[in-house]
Amino acid sequence: MDSLFDANPSHSSLPDTGAHAPLAARMRPQRLEEVVGQQHLLGAGKPLRRLIEGSGDASVILYGPPGTGKTTLASLISAATGHHFVGLSALNAGVKEVREVIAEARRRQIHGEKTVLFIDEVHRFSKTQQDALLAAVENRVVLLVAATTENPSFSVVAPLLSRSLILQLRSLEDADIKKVLSRAIEDERGYRGELEVSEEAIEQLVRLAGGDARRSLTYLEAAAEAVAPGAVLDAATVSAHIDRAVVRYDRDGDQHYDITSAWIKSIRGSDVDAALHYLARMIEAGEDPRFLARRLVIHASEDIGMADPSALQSAIAAAQAVQLIGMPEARINLAQATIHLATAPKSNAVIRAIDAALDDVRKGHTGPVPAHLRDGHYEGAKAMGNAVGYRYPHDHPNGVLAQQYLPDGMEQVQYYQPSEHGEERKLATLWPRLRKIIRAKHDG
Repeated sequence: MDSLFDANPSHSSLPDTGAHAPLAARMRPQRLEEVVGQQHLLGAGKPLRRLIEGSGDASVILYGPPGTGKTTLASLISAATGHHFVGLSALNAGVKEVREVIAEARRRQIHGEKTVLFIDEVHRFSKTQQDALLAAVENRVVLLVAATTENPSFSVVAPLLSRSLILQLRSLEDADIKKVLSRAIEDERGYRGELEVSEEAIEQLVRLAGGDARRSLTYLEAAAEAVAPGAVLDAATVSAHIDRAVVRYDRDGDQHYDITSAWIKSIRGSDVDAALHYLARMIEAGEDPRFLARRLVIHASEDIGMADPSALQSAIAAAQAVQLIGMPEARINLAQATIHLATAPKSNAVIRAIDAALDDVRKGHTGPVPAHLRDGHYEGAKAMGNAVGYRYPHDHPNGVLAQQYLPDGMEQVQYYQPSEHGEERKLATLWPRLRKIIRAKHDG
């Protein structure tokens, strides 16, 4: 692996793997056989495997959660191809550095030497910085291997996307993490079999890692430092030095959208436990509680509506509580509203009704307001026929009477179709009766 750094040490973004390096760096796979997980990308004939074996030449964007092997795969691609390797991090490189690398790559290309350019956290590059890569990638001046934890569709410019293969890495399975930990305990680069770790401690480290191999090794190293020579690293020691799992959640990325989506869909599906689980993940990760409250308010009308009108009141109350008392106490109010909405009868009749009405308006199905409904509170209004013939419902014993309210030609449209769920069942009976009375012909 040292040869990776000899080519251009000043640009390398890959970590040191020497004896004094962190355990996670020392245990970075050096051969394809050491890579765990990602078999959907590493199977025979797959583009990523071809690259690692040195037979592919397409630029790639490796997209996935932290600790899934993006940087490792980049280093394996470089080692397999034997090309000149340059690593940049979007955290500290700009257009100037990118252009310098490309200029050097052009000079090497003249002498038949190709360049692999690895860019870590490419989503942090601005549009201008990403645009600076386009010609070099398209003309294969460099073989780009970019890594990102963000969905490239949102964070990478379209021209660069179209010139690259998008390969999504997945969080590692528990069995994969256990294999990573076991190797670190036994391997010469790790603890050489000199550290005894209980099975319970391994299971706890796997659980805390959350599919992140690097995190599992960092936690193992932190716990191992507290173990006396000859003692066993047990679950109690792990608990004493790692008090909670780090929730994988990026408020501006995929995890934000995916977990929010799962939360709302769990409420819609009436699974209270699932809804609380996703709410807890967002709270623990520091999501803005005002955002959570807004989503509850929207959901109360979108998916429950008149099936339980009190759901909106509950959501509004939770939103007010967030403003009044803040976190962490407001977590209770958000949980109460989540439980209310998840257990409430569901109906999407409200959103279907307003969207149907909007669809008509956008298509031009409007028509003038009937004359008897127009404003008659100004001088000359009656002379124009405005408000003439309007019938005041309160003058009728039932408070409902026959009268045209919709524009001409639209008298029989029906936007609101109540469901048979919850309180809306009453409206499913009442509204057709009201409509029949209102839209009946009457003598002027």
